[in-house]
Amino acid sequence: MINELFDLTGKVALVTGGTHGIGYAIGKVLGKAGAKICVNDISQERLDSAKETYAKEGIDIYTLVFDVTDEAAVDKGISEIEKNVGDIDILVNNAGIIKRTPILEMDVADFRQVIDVDLVSPLIMSKRVAPKMIEKRAGKIINMCSMMSVYGRSSVSAYASAKGGLKLLTQNMCCEWAKYGLQVNGIGPGYIATEQTAPIRENGHPFNDLIMTRTPAARWGEPVDIANAALFLSSQAAEFVNGQVLYVDGGILANFGYVKGENDLPAEKA
Repeated sequence: MINELFDLTGKVALVTGGTHGIGYAIGKVLGKAGAKICVNDISQERLDSAKETYAKEGIDIYTLVFDVTDEAAVDKGISEIEKNVGDIDILVNNAGIIKRTPILEMDVADFRQVIDVDLVSPLIMSKRVAPKMIEKRAGKIINMCSMMSVYGRSSVSAYASAKGGLKLLTQNMCCEWAKYGLQVNGIGPGYIATEQTAPIRENGHPFNDLIMTRTPAARWGEPVDIANAALFLSSQAAEFVNGQVLYVDGGILANFGYVKGENDLPAEKA
């Protein structure tokens, strides 16, 4: 019975930007659970490479090129999925970008681009799939939020603004669609070991030292940690979980002031 709760056999899952990193890990785990995986990207080359990578795990994915910020392209792409694979049961709005630029140096065009990709595209994607989910009175939408959905940090004003907005968009989608049987939730990854973070995860790097001392779990997260959370939110086990952001962060948000060793004092004897 427990296995049935997490069985996604026959479900169609679209993971935007699912060619690498966290997106790939999510696609892989949902695929292993039985879902038919669809992946989009703006690069055919990345999609071709991803198809080979998934195939090595025994997962045959449906790939297509479209830009998640282009409403017409999204409509066309999802129509192709509906025609060739089936109606989407699980949507993971994973595609995103970040630009690390101080506010006074950031071009407004760059700010708008981050907002467009990280906040507006989940709206475009969700609006396109929600009507059929509502019709079936079932569907899962997972928005990739962030720890910066709740706090800011230097040089990431556009990203934090988008992710803060995405948290509230997730809650508003829940308020409007939960009564039709949809579950709309977010995942807030902590600091995750990916190719992009490799340069700052080296021993002795100031940021690596910061994460290792501030995270109670005393490690970086792995993409599979996020993927497992996505499996939960995609499954029957999460039928009454709605409008939430599940932070998968090793405890850093719970205790951001934690310093390894400083708080690990022995219990006082009675």
